[in-house]
Amino acid sequence: MPLDERAVSILRKEFPALAKQAGGPPAVFFDGPGGTQVHGSVLAAMERYLVEKNSNAHGSFSRSRSTDETVAEARLALADFLNARAPEEIVFGPNMTTLTFQVSHSIGQTLRPGDEVVVTRLDHDANVAPWRALRERGVVVREVDFDPADCTLDPRSLDAAITGRTRLVAVGYASNAVGTVNDVRRVVELAHAAGAWAYVDAVHYAPHGSIDVQTLGCDFLVCSAYKFFGPHVGALFGRREVLETLPAYKVRPAGDAPPDKFETGTPNYEGLAGATAAVVYLASVGRRFGKRPARDSSAAPSRRADLEAGLEAIRAYERGLLRRLLAGLEGIPGLRVYGITDPSRLDERVPTVSFTLGRLGAGEIARRLDEENVYVWDGHFYAPSVIERLRLEDRGGLVRVGLVHYSTEEEVDRLVGLLAQMARP
Repeated sequence: MPLDERAVSILRKEFPALAKQAGGPPAVFFDGPGGTQVHGSVLAAMERYLVEKNSNAHGSFSRSRSTDETVAEARLALADFLNARAPEEIVFGPNMTTLTFQVSHSIGQTLRPGDEVVVTRLDHDANVAPWRALRERGVVVREVDFDPADCTLDPRSLDAAITGRTRLVAVGYASNAVGTVNDVRRVVELAHAAGAWAYVDAVHYAPHGSIDVQTLGCDFLVCSAYKFFGPHVGALFGRREVLETLPAYKVRPAGDAPPDKFETGTPNYEGLAGATAAVVYLASVGRRFGKRPARDSSAAPSRRADLEAGLEAIRAYERGLLRRLLAGLEGIPGLRVYGITDPSRLDERVPTVSFTLGRLGAGEIARRLDEENVYVWDGHFYAPSVIERLRLEDRGGLVRVGLVHYSTEEEVDRLVGLLAQMARP
């Protein structure tokens, strides 16, 4: 069965929050860019860990060894999810922001005054502020601009920003504010040609498509499980040879090799169990609804292949929803979508759509939609440079609608109808 409306109706039953009804119209969760709803298997895995395995790690007794196994399983699951070469290239932390500040401090110790890092105005501030903080060490921070017409990175600005002094280029895989998917592989190639490392924020892209760090060639990539139907856990991929050379802030008993030297304190073990379950769920989407390439029948099943199939099925389904949403919004007087809207270019964006509507403030639109149990975000979404570049500070920023694979055509049509009502004089 392909991933279509019928299949999605099956998957929706596996998300407990989607079945909750608080009164009034059914709730519509278009708030996924801030955090998706959690799959039922994730909840079960976290409860199972807390009831059956709860203990700290590295002990000599059985429950502690079960926690060690939980951590190892999570590292392997995220390595499969990102196609890392080895589980040791996966570092866990509370969230992407904390991990990025930690890595920026480590990298900062290797830099000299006058060295340069490059950031973009299209990024979430979690991939900007940690690198700007290196200015206190004399590091020069250069910014790459974007074109306000379609919210894509300006290639001339990118080429100009990377110089012989560049030591790191930080870029987002997809904009959490306007949905643009950046040409990350090209950015990585430009960074490496200058002798610099490439740091990729894939938090917003992760629920919408397959990530392959080996194909991208990046040195670092970060994501967060709560954006792909899991719990609040952050994960960092780092090329092992790079992680081995970086200094780490750690307590003395912690291991000296990666990933241990970068994981400070006691982690969220139940969260790691949930992160594994989220990856297993996405692989199950591939087995149930994805198109798998033909393989030797004697070959062992591959979770990575299931993940690729599942995320490709998700991407195709979401593209149809996105096309429907953009077409509906186009017919509403006074509504302006920011970002790529050309139907022939939908592969260049994820199904996150941000807009303004007439003279209505973004917050007012979000509140009026909430009265109908339709949940959307408004504001700057921790990407203030985007709102500043688009000159929307006085409007309260943008209204942001995030489609994911549990969204439906009926929900899209309901949103469009409500916005059309707001647009009427």
